[in-house]
Amino acid sequence: MSQMNRIVRGLSRRDFMKTSAAVGAAAMISPGVFAAAPEKLRIGLIGCGGRGNGALNDCIEAGKIVGIPTEVVATADWFKHKAVGTGRGKGVPEERCFGGADCYKKLLATDVDVVLIATSPNFRPLHLEAAIKAGKHVFMEKPVAVDPPGGRQVIAAGELAKSAGLAIVAGTQRRHEASYQKMAHRIGEGAIGTILGGAIYWCGGALWYQRKNQNESDADYMVRNWVSFTEMSGDHIVEQHVHNIDVAMWYLGRPPVAALGFGGRARRKTGNQFDFHSIDFDWGEGCHIHSMCRQINSTDGRVSEYFTGTNGTTWGNGGLNMFNKKEITVPDFEERNPYVQEHVALMRSIIADKPLNEAKNVAEATLVAIMGRIATYTGKLVRYKDVVENANTPWYNLKCSPSAEDFEKGAVKAPADDVAAIPGTD
Repeated sequence: MSQMNRIVRGLSRRDFMKTSAAVGAAAMISPGVFAAAPEKLRIGLIGCGGRGNGALNDCIEAGKIVGIPTEVVATADWFKHKAVGTGRGKGVPEERCFGGADCYKKLLATDVDVVLIATSPNFRPLHLEAAIKAGKHVFMEKPVAVDPPGGRQVIAAGELAKSAGLAIVAGTQRRHEASYQKMAHRIGEGAIGTILGGAIYWCGGALWYQRKNQNESDADYMVRNWVSFTEMSGDHIVEQHVHNIDVAMWYLGRPPVAALGFGGRARRKTGNQFDFHSIDFDWGEGCHIHSMCRQINSTDGRVSEYFTGTNGTTWGNGGLNMFNKKEITVPDFEERNPYVQEHVALMRSIIADKPLNEAKNVAEATLVAIMGRIATYTGKLVRYKDVVENANTPWYNLKCSPSAEDFEKGAVKAPADDVAAIPGTD
């Protein structure tokens, strides 16, 4: 078995549901959609780590801005003590702080109106699907999957949410950041003409990692050390660089056609991810975007996007250089912390009964990042349709193992530490 197959192996079941079936299934969703503006929003958090607690605080702050009371009524985490710790700080009784693999099911059985999903990315497709079926509005952190079947599962859940009148907002906060919104408007109005190429970057230092404790289960170890395992995070091209990929897709208005690239591992201490990825994304119509991401200490950093068009150039959130100095009127956008603003947008859409649904956008950006990872792990050219459309390719059903379902079954075997993919071995 190749190194690639050790990291991403096995065939998935077919997609949980096809988009066409989602509409018909809407009638089976538990009640929970508001017929009128709610007097308050009951909030539940699944995933009580640093990002989860941050999202919870952002949500509470958004309620103050929107002018609707919020109440945290339940918390859930793989480790119950973390759910209890977060809950205690928000006045949640311990009996409504849930732990274990099925903690999300217990939380969804409560009276929560809005669920914040901040578990590690491998759990997010399963948890989103369950939340929508339970009739809950959702804020979901990015990325939303670690493999192609998971990405398609999120798209299907998004269609189900549309038919049920439920909102889904994702943690790709640049779409709620005024500087990016202004640039998206300018580009849409032709400020730089047709985009011909560019570069997107997420280059920084290594993240934290955890060593395995003596007698610790593989499941606990992988959950604690999730940023080190492809099966949990998708690798940092998916977990971090998805932001920059999303901006490129937003500004270009479509996903790339194919990816070809390389990467490697030399410095990491645990897990099986690469230290760096370098990819040529072919966007079709003669447009190529270079994608660069790196997690190596003592190296120079850059987190940004740059685009070249027929009539100008620009960085993703500013620095516009128009060759023809075209006059463009830019609407006012709210200048606010984008991590809070995404929750403001979610709440406003719920109150107005016009639910915002970002599932497809974030799932497609995640799938493009996964496509890039597959290209660097294998050394092969991978097409976008290979992960979203063509079931006869080897990538369409490629599923990370252990999966979220394996964690619930108690069938978790951690991959070997410090063993990574070797391109060209398939």
